[in-house]
Amino acid sequence: MSRKLKKGYFVQGEFVAEGSERDLELKRELKGTDEQSRTDLKRESTELQKLGEALLSLRSDLLARLPLSEKFQDAIADAKRITNFEGKRRQMQFIGKLMRQLEPAVLADVKAALDEQANGSAAENLVLHQSEIWRDRLIADEDAASQWIIKNPGTDYQQLRALIRQARKDAVPEKPGAAVRHGRAYREIFQLVRETLTAIPDSDPATPSFSPSREAS
Repeated sequence: MSRKLKKGYFVQGEFVAEGSERDLELKRELKGTDEQSRTDLKRESTELQKLGEALLSLRSDLLARLPLSEKFQDAIADAKRITNFEGKRRQMQFIGKLMRQLEPAVLADVKAALDEQANGSAAENLVLHQSEIWRDRLIADEDAASQWIIKNPGTDYQQLRALIRQARKDAVPEKPGAAVRHGRAYREIFQLVRETLTAIPDSDPATPSFSPSREAS
């Protein structure tokens, strides 16, 4: 009498009989992998949904730079107009679906645009850093104003000198040992410098050195 063959399958050359301990072990591992995959997919879907919602508050210039389809752009515009709660929810679900269809490169562009809006571009941050250094240098260094005018001849020299004098006056403590306070002139010098540096696309990106020849009194 022939022996009845066991039902089973092969895994990497190993025969695994159905119902055996090895079979149950493999099924437990597979189940765990499936559950992990579902968890990962749900987390990824939630993250993409949040990114899609963030696009509604993205600046128009940054949004225009993104390689999004006309369908996607229309969906964002519609979501901004909808005020009904249920309608808004459904529209955001639709945007989430579109987000999941984006190519990895486009998704990276979306994240970069949102990061730029939150933290500023590298160029913007460099201008802010330069502006802070130039402001402090103009107030502390007697020769800095002349050096600034040489680099930026369009600046109103009389206005700049007036702001510097006022900023130095404001910085004098009311009492010995009191903390230095900064007034309106201090902020206006920064604004003037920042606007000038921003308006010069080909300006020297090097940070100005701070080596005052004479400290302001």
